[in-house]
Amino acid sequence: MFKALDSYQKGIYYVLIGLLAIIVGFSVIELALLVFNGLIFDESRFRLENHEILGVLGLFLLVLIGIELLETIRTYVEDHRVHVEVIMLVALIAIARKILLLDSGEMDGLSLLGIGFVIIALSGGYFLVKKAKAIE
Repeated sequence: MFKALDSYQKGIYYVLIGLLAIIVGFSVIELALLVFNGLIFDESRFRLENHEILGVLGLFLLVLIGIELLETIRTYVEDHRVHVEVIMLVALIAIARKILLLDSGEMDGLSLLGIGFVIIALSGGYFLVKKAKAIE
């Protein structure tokens, strides 16, 4: 019974890896097209506007998040262990993406304070995980 459940879970993980790989692949293509179109076919040749740069950086970080999630799922399937360091790195990349795309005029002070506390907590946790790993 448990062997069948393990096989089923492994199958689900492989499907997730495949779907995420497809999404990351199309995201890379979209990123390349965005950069190419912005640099070549835009009226301001070889120059990106501020909003275009933010879009490119946001999509770039989104691709990085997808790659890190692929790595997390792959290592879980292989080792049956979740690497906390990689998960925290994904969270740090996600919050960095949020900050890059954030329009601070739309956010109230309490939300900005909350984002600041999330950054401090994730950074401190990442530091502690790296330090604990170095001690081992």
